[in-house]
Amino acid sequence: MRLDTSCGTLIVDAAGRLLLCHVTGTKHWDIPKGVRDAGETALEAARRELFEEAGLAIDAGRFIDLGEFAYRRDKRLHLFRVEAGAELCSLDHLACTSFFPHHVTGEPTPEADAFRWATRDEVRTLCWPRMAERLLALDW
Repeated sequence: MRLDTSCGTLIVDAAGRLLLCHVTGTKHWDIPKGVRDAGETALEAARRELFEEAGLAIDAGRFIDLGEFAYRRDKRLHLFRVEAGAELCSLDHLACTSFFPHHVTGEPTPEADAFRWATRDEVRTLCWPRMAERLLALDW
């Protein structure tokens, strides 16, 4: 079985909260992440996913490589950490430009439809259990 690697970014604000994207059509929130394309480095994939899912173009020099982790039986997770800057004092300008066909209508639907800051305690209840467990095992 081939293992895909999903690359994601932990954007952390000065209060130690994590930026989360609401996953359209679910009750869950997630970090901006996605599978690395052929020929892409983990950093390139994380930056691309951050731009597609939240509209954030952050300089590569601000990314701290946290490494690769076990995630699911068929997927690994490569994470980066970025300190939130002044561009994130408000989340109003964030927008998802990555779409999928809606399962009923087929209409283009954004992967993420809202953004928020979350404390460690909130991550526990907002994210899918496997993602919450992985995120809470890290020092961010």
